[in-house]
Amino acid sequence: MKRFNRTEKSWIMYDWANSVFATIMMAAVFSAFFTGMVTDPRGGDYWWSIGTTISVLIVAVMAPVIGSFADYKGNKKKLFVFFFVLGLVFTGFCAFTDEWQFLLAGYVLAHVGFSGSCLINDSFLPDVTVPGRMDMLSGWAYAMGYIGGSTIPFIISIVLIQFGDGFGLDTVAAVKVSILMTVVWWGLFTIPFLKNVHQVHYIEKPEKAVVREVFTNIGKTAKKIFANKGLFLFIIAYFFYIDGVGTIISLATSYGTTLGLGMVGMILALLVTQFVAFPFSIIFSRLALKIGALMMLIIAVIVYFVICIVGFFMGFLIERVEIPLKLDVLATAGAAIEPTTNLTVINMAMMGAGIPDSAWITDPAYLAAIGTSTMLFWVLAIMVGTVQGGIQALSRSYFGKLVPPENAGEFFGFFEIFGKFAAILGPLLYAMTKGVTGRSSFSILAIIALFAVALIIMLTGRKQMEDRPA
Repeated sequence: MKRFNRTEKSWIMYDWANSVFATIMMAAVFSAFFTGMVTDPRGGDYWWSIGTTISVLIVAVMAPVIGSFADYKGNKKKLFVFFFVLGLVFTGFCAFTDEWQFLLAGYVLAHVGFSGSCLINDSFLPDVTVPGRMDMLSGWAYAMGYIGGSTIPFIISIVLIQFGDGFGLDTVAAVKVSILMTVVWWGLFTIPFLKNVHQVHYIEKPEKAVVREVFTNIGKTAKKIFANKGLFLFIIAYFFYIDGVGTIISLATSYGTTLGLGMVGMILALLVTQFVAFPFSIIFSRLALKIGALMMLIIAVIVYFVICIVGFFMGFLIERVEIPLKLDVLATAGAAIEPTTNLTVINMAMMGAGIPDSAWITDPAYLAAIGTSTMLFWVLAIMVGTVQGGIQALSRSYFGKLVPPENAGEFFGFFEIFGKFAAILGPLLYAMTKGVTGRSSFSILAIIALFAVALIIMLTGRKQMEDRPA
């Protein structure tokens, strides 16, 4: 395969640029920081999942309209710049407030900007290359994102958080510096995209009734998707499995923080994820050329199924020790409650009785459970690294090869709406399970259902889904 040209390299660079937001804000530093700042007894992971749900709902509702407007001549780059700037501004805002409610609001708007810019970036794929190069181009883009935007700022953040005292920074100040670094990195490395990537395929703007024409085009695109059985089955399967992937990315450190795992240890483990993901994103794209993109996607979904099971045991090992310890402490303090396994109820009782964490957190059994679960978190980090980049890259390129290039915005708008509405389901499922049971382990276990449904669709509809790309 010939080397990438300047336009292809510039498109790849946007994954290098925006991955810093996905890592620092969504997956690691800011999410763990926010979770620790929340004072509500329902927990930081509860509010993090609610905020994520709101942000993806906004983009999901807007996606088809954004995509349709983007297809008109000259619109795609303008829409990209709007969402890109929105993301930068509100990411920066998060560095200048200490109230968790404002932190959540800033994150929601920054996430909208990030997601909107990624939607337009994906729709540029048919503009920058040809179908036969899409799998490799998309794979390299994710790989560069992991080794660049997800790794270098990540290492700097770890150094600042772990050794910030030497620079005159406490943990809060170190996190804020990491947020500002996210803004600078994201903005600086987007410049090649802004200069060299242009809309090649488009439709002419109607002379009047633009809005009506947009919604007419959306209806036509929807009919085309529903009429093609293979494409329809793929996008439904994508709806479920990408929801699970996104939920795991956005809630990983929040989940670990709620369980009591150390922030620095989790960040280091997630750094390993980035290093593992770099080669595996490329390996996935190469294997797709040999055994097919669909088969590689099926393999990735199976791996994620196993990841959820390991994640459940990681939390369950801690909770089965934590619950009786807290109940015993409550009883000793004369604030006994009815026997329950609902940790939210137990935590509220402890807060009401004014019982500090020091009353139970040094118990040897609890510390042993934390040690085992920390080890499992590292195992999970490596497992996620083997499939995270591959499943996202191949999903984007597999879909990109199916769509007419002049209508790529509209089709990717539907691709995005399925992905974003899916991203509502996962965090909402997590939050609802946590609200009912009070147990984070049960919440992560519920995510298995998403991968199970996707796997059934992909295995039973494999023939129809393979026929269309061929």
